[in-house]
Amino acid sequence: MDGPFGAAALALAGMMARVAGWRPEEFWAATPADVAAALAGWREDDAAAGVDRAALAAMMEACPDG
Repeated sequence: MDGPFGAAALALAGMMARVAGWRPEEFWAATPADVAAALAGWREDDAAAGVDRAALAAMMEACPDG
């Protein structure tokens, strides 16, 4: 996987394997909401509340789909 998105996705897939026991096919079938729900129990601060509109727009600009 090339580029920053690929590296981040690979790191997150590894983390979900360790933390939640997900196999690769489970990770790739999951939505961002699934990942957030699985990790919610590990967070103690307000960051678990989600991503705001501005942060989402910044991520979409940095990593466009097409």
